[in-house]
Order: sequence, then structure tokens, then C-alpha cells
Amino acid sequence: MSTATGTPTGTSTASTTAAADTTNTAATTDCPAADGDATTSATASATATSAATSLSLRTGTATATASPKTGGRARSWQLRFAVLSLIWGFSFLFIKVGTQGFAPLQVTLGRVAFGALVLLAVLAVKRERLPRSARIWAHLTVAAFFLNALPFSLFAYAELTIPSTLAGICNATSPLWGMALSVIALSEDRPTRRRVAGLGLGFLGVLTVLGAWQGFAGTDLSGTVMALGASLSYAIGWIYVRRTLAGVSHSHLSMSTTQLLLATAQLAVVTTLFTTAPTSYPIIPLLAVFALGALGTGLAFLIQYGLVAEIGPTTAQMVTYFVPVIATAAGVALLHEQLSWNTPLGALIILAGAALTQNRPRPIRPTVPRTDSTPD
Repeated sequence: MSTATGTPTGTSTASTTAAADTTNTAATTDCPAADGDATTSATASATATSAATSLSLRTGTATATASPKTGGRARSWQLRFAVLSLIWGFSFLFIKVGTQGFAPLQVTLGRVAFGALVLLAVLAVKRERLPRSARIWAHLTVAAFFLNALPFSLFAYAELTIPSTLAGICNATSPLWGMALSVIALSEDRPTRRRVAGLGLGFLGVLTVLGAWQGFAGTDLSGTVMALGASLSYAIGWIYVRRTLAGVSHSHLSMSTTQLLLATAQLAVVTTLFTTAPTSYPIIPLLAVFALGALGTGLAFLIQYGLVAEIGPTTAQMVTYFVPVIATAAGVALLHEQLSWNTPLGALIILAGAALTQNRPRPIRPTVPRTDSTPD
């Protein structure tokens, strides 16, 4: 979810929060991880191919090639990785519960507002400042719309008519959208046979989830289209940020806080115009919205930022592949959502396709002539 619902930005293509539905997120891959919550980190996506290097220069932490530490340190990052997966996986459940007490736009507004408060508090503790450049604020305004306000709202509206399990699976298509769009918008990204095969496989997975062979029976197409549109919005946002904010000197925390503040302002205006103030504040939906924002959009970004700095974006982005599994398990176990056989099968196909689109061939090392041999 991502800040899931996203994603999450090492050397992969335009999308990996990952995240959030999500605020896609530290310096993971170009694809938001998770629910897009990782997508809150605009700087991460903007610095795509040099994310780990720039992070290392600014913070003195490990680069993208860093390997996980051993012993207690390894268990530490693995525990945080598991916590991040759980937070983003449960974000779709929080959305479903939140919409049972509040309008979708109100859920989204509460989400970005609580998330912004968490990041503002951390920003104050670290004594960092928000960017002062009008150009950066203008670009972050667009990023806030495509990476937060629009996809978060679409997921909230989608879950009025589709189960949270399906929303979580649709979120996993973000890398597929990102790969397809990056070929058009980013000159440095060129399709390979493997990545084109991944795109086709992912499309097949979507058709499997929707039950295309039975005429999409039992699936609300409008809700599903909105969920897929949210994932597409993440990809558009990542590409925009990558083209306009690459190389900025501000920290991920500063940029992401600004982005969430702008998303909060946008949603405050829209929510006021199109909804009426709640007449009551039921405790369970209210707690769900708070958890969605403070945990899934605020705390999750901080966890992912630390993971990227410690183990590198390549390993950190793997959280994307656990989120649909957790979202499905949570929806079935806690919300008693029905799950047909084609849903998990389609999800596995989508994840396999996404993995292929993010896979890059290893560079061939030049052969160094041996100097310790003697001629025959």
C-alpha cells in the first residue's frame, strides 16, 4: 500500500511499493512496492538507477549492492521486512473496514493526513526542512495527485464493490503497468524478450483473476477497473517524478513529507466539495483509517527507508510479492471474503509476470587474460 498502497527503486523500470495501494517509498525500484504507500517517497523513484548511490552519499549507509548482515543484524532486518509486509498487506483490509463507516474520500483524506503527521513528527525530530523551491513544490503537487490522492481514492471506491483480496491482487499489477509505460516514456528503458514475456504473463494473470472464460461472472467490473486504474496511476506518477525530480538534493523524508502534505490539501478540497461531514465516528472504522495512515502510510515508509539503506533496493522491493498473499489471507480470515480457485492462481501468474518485468540480465564481465600461465 503504497507510503502501499506504495513502491517502493533501484534499477528496475518505471513503477515498486511499492507500494501503496500505497505511498508506492524509500529508494526501492521504480515500481511502488506493496499498496503504493511506498510511492510517498518521490525522491526514491526520481533517483531510480542511482538511488542507492545517492542514499549512500547522503546518509553514509549501504548502497544497492549491500548484502544483508549476518547474525542479530540479519534477524533485525528480516523482522522489519516481515512487519512491512504485514502492514501493507493489511492496508486493503483497513480500507474495507474504513469505508464501512466513512465515505471513500474521507477514508483517503484521513489516510494521507495521519501519514503526513507521522512524517512531520520525524522531520521535526531530525530537524530537517521542507523544500523551498517553487519548482519542486509544483512537481510534487503532480506527484501527490498520481501517487497518493488519485490511487488511494480509487482503491477506496473500488472496495465498495469488490473484496479487499481482489484489490490487493490488482495492486500487484503496478510493475506491469510501469514496464509498459516506461518503454514509451523513458528512452533508457528498452523491452527485452523476458520483460515482454512478463508483461504478457501478467495480463494472462489478470484475465485469470477476473474469470474471463466465464464472461467475468461474479466480478464487479467497475470496481475492478478502478483498482487496476489505481495501479496504473502509480506507474504514471513514478515516470513523471523520475523525469522531473531526478537528482534533487533533498532527503527522501523531506520530499515524502511534502508530497503527503500536498495530497492532504488536495483531498481536503475535494472531500469538502463532494461529501458531507460525518454525523458519527464509529470506533472500528476510525481506528482502521488511523492505522491505514499512521502505520501503512507513515511508519511503513520509515521502515522501508531503513531497509533500503541497509540491504539495498533490490532485496527491499521483494516485499511487493508478499503483500497480495497477506491481503488475501487477511480478507478471507478476518472479513470472511469468498475466494474462488482462479483468484490465487491468477495472483501467482501476475506476480510471476511482474518478477520477469523487473528482472534484468546480469552484465557480462570482460574476460581478463591470465598472466600466471606459460605458453604451451
